[in-house]
Amino acid sequence: MDKFRMIFQFLQSNQESFMNGICGIMALVSAQIYVAFDFNCPCLPGYNLAYGMGILFVPPLVLFLLGFVMNNNVSMLAEEWKRPTGKRHKDPSVLRYMFCSMAQRAMIAPAVWISVTLLHGECFICAFSTSVPLEKLGNDSYIHLPEEEIRKILARIPCEKIYSGQELIAIEVATRYLRCISQAMGWFFVLMITLLAFLVRSLRPCFTQAAFLKSKYWSHYIDIERKLFAETCTEHAKSFAKVCIQNFFEGMNKDLSIGHVHFPEKPPAEGGEEKEKLLGIMDHGTMNKLLQNWHKCKPPLCLNQEVIQNGSCWAGDVTRPHLPKREYATYYSKV
Repeated sequence: MDKFRMIFQFLQSNQESFMNGICGIMALVSAQIYVAFDFNCPCLPGYNLAYGMGILFVPPLVLFLLGFVMNNNVSMLAEEWKRPTGKRHKDPSVLRYMFCSMAQRAMIAPAVWISVTLLHGECFICAFSTSVPLEKLGNDSYIHLPEEEIRKILARIPCEKIYSGQELIAIEVATRYLRCISQAMGWFFVLMITLLAFLVRSLRPCFTQAAFLKSKYWSHYIDIERKLFAETCTEHAKSFAKVCIQNFFEGMNKDLSIGHVHFPEKPPAEGGEEKEKLLGIMDHGTMNKLLQNWHKCKPPLCLNQEVIQNGSCWAGDVTRPHLPKREYATYYSKV
């Protein structure tokens, strides 16, 4: 149990490993869903193809969308794409890298579903049962039958209990022919996906190493900045609530003291530490304005450029007076 707890804590601390684990679990789940799925071909001309193609492509689309939904970076990508430019410009290469990273992980489960479906063959047999070449595999003496009648007989190939066209073509011959084609397509699909993954993972950084490293670095920065901002907001909200509650009970203590009911007063040092964590933001309106400014005008990514808040936006063009290095920390500690 302790080993599983350690693995879970590691996955939680490492976002990339966590998402890779989620994608692996979704791939296994997709394979188990297919095994447990009750496949029932309609065995009717015009419906077999729609049913077979629906089973082949609709669940992968659902799994692909679920891969995006379960990725925590989707909201971060949407926020970075839709946010106002403000003092920080948007980098399209970073957005493309984030989207491609999420898409690569989200495609694992759909690829597993399509591979298993094609290798199993039932879906392909149902979809293309009416396309069996009778002139090569069947009895030529029955080809003079009406085309609609032939299609109706061939559409029942996936349904052994109701198939009645053994004189036209043996059901074992038709299913073996279609299953071989399906398995060949399945292995070809696995080969193409493997080659594509190899090209994306290994060759892309070789040609655009600088752009790849830049996009990867700033995508990680955006993720970490978002987490740190959420943690800071949580800490500030906790301190704000604690100070408000302490002020409330202190006021109640004074009111009750007037009625000759005395309560022991808390040392003033307890509330002082929490007030220091508020960073001067001690009312509802100021906090809302600060959050609005963070959304509209995020600070520029430049540590050498000091920025201040002018009430509506982060003003990067306003700098503080130049100070010697010894007085630098003292100056900013008083601001």
